[in-house]
Amino acid sequence: DRPRPARQSFKGARQSVELSSAVTQGLKSLSRKRGVTVYMTLLAAFQILLHRYTGQDDIVVGSPIANRNRMEIEGLIGFFVNTLVLRTNVSNNPTFADLLHRVRETALEAYAHQDLPFEKLVEELRPERDLSRSPLFQVMFVFQNASPRELKFKGLNVSPMRITADTTKFDLTLSVHEEAFGFRVGLQYSTDLFHEETMTRMLDHFQVLLESIVSQPDRRIDDLPILTETERHQLLAWSDTREDY
Repeated sequence: DRPRPARQSFKGARQSVELSSAVTQGLKSLSRKRGVTVYMTLLAAFQILLHRYTGQDDIVVGSPIANRNRMEIEGLIGFFVNTLVLRTNVSNNPTFADLLHRVRETALEAYAHQDLPFEKLVEELRPERDLSRSPLFQVMFVFQNASPRELKFKGLNVSPMRITADTTKFDLTLSVHEEAFGFRVGLQYSTDLFHEETMTRMLDHFQVLLESIVSQPDRRIDDLPILTETERHQLLAWSDTREDY
């Protein structure tokens, strides 16, 4: 919505929506049938959304990974998270099922090299550095599917509290959290770049896209509906220029 400033300010905001139980279960069922994880299905859907918004066929998304692939460190307290760079070619208008296969292969190859620190990758690739953006990718995808647990301590009550996010590390971060009712989709974004209304529309489009994928996984990605009913009505009504004389 706005020109990119010369220096990234990291000012941000966040919006979120709840997916219906039907869509949540549909995504899980589709993933099982196609032999992929729900993470891969959601990542493919997000990359389609970025493709549809930008018209680009080479989509690069960053994603965190726990990086606890050795039994010795599974129980340790500490920060082992690394960042993967997932690059997917969405050219030639494949079906969603075909794209899902591409995303699966990309993700598995990335998992196999998750020990390589992101900083080392940047050092080796030597991209042109720019204070206005992060290197290699500007959009992140996060999937949190750890089962929600009630924490109990002697003499202490613990409850979750949502906080207002007023910072962001990237242009966009799409996060999906599994909660008791289903998936909650959050969008954290740079307020230097995007209006609140644009992000509201993007979340709406993502919901419609997920519904389309669940019901029509073999449809080509450029043909999957993303517009809401209201937007479709506006387009059809406003484009009708007939007059009676």
